[in-house]
Amino acid sequence: MQRFITSTYLYMNIRLSLLGLATLCMVGCSSQVEKAGNSEAASTTVTEQSASAEPQVTEDAIKNLVTEQPTEVGTNTNSGNNGKVKKINTQQFIDEIFDYKTNQGNWVYKGKRHAVIDFYADWCGPCKRVAPIMDELAKQYQGQIDFYKINTDEEGELSGSVFGIRSIPSILFIPAKGQPAMYTGAFPKDQYITIIKEQFKIN
Repeated sequence: MQRFITSTYLYMNIRLSLLGLATLCMVGCSSQVEKAGNSEAASTTVTEQSASAEPQVTEDAIKNLVTEQPTEVGTNTNSGNNGKVKKINTQQFIDEIFDYKTNQGNWVYKGKRHAVIDFYADWCGPCKRVAPIMDELAKQYQGQIDFYKINTDEEGELSGSVFGIRSIPSILFIPAKGQPAMYTGAFPKDQYITIIKEQFKIN
């Protein structure tokens, strides 16, 4: 599959957008996410910073999909996730969120509502702490935000080649209109609420 337009098309057409994008690194499972099918100790490094540490903005933490053209919205006819976090695979991401194979380098969001996507792995400790928070937020923002989760072990092409994820949990915040922003690390619920308010302009 052309090693899919990955490194060539995406890495060349994707540039970092640190304007309106904060990549925060606090507590995460980092490094070699694409090889993480084995044991946690063998394939990851857990990086911990104190909760009081200043957020770190790292340019190489995400290759954000950015376009110079107007963002298109709302071709997905799904009625929402009904207050639950929906696990999706690569094909569902293409069908419901963004067809990165057709829209090469141009972010064209298919959803009608804001969306949050949790990139995780079953072996990742911080991911397990974030999961119930995402469940609570999905209920809290039912009807306003659709919540999804993607297993990085199962969807390596999407998480690694498209988004360049090397540290998990990584949470992608997608406004109904505008560019997505990726936040890396495990945060408390109130901090995710703060990010939601900042990114989506809702209470």
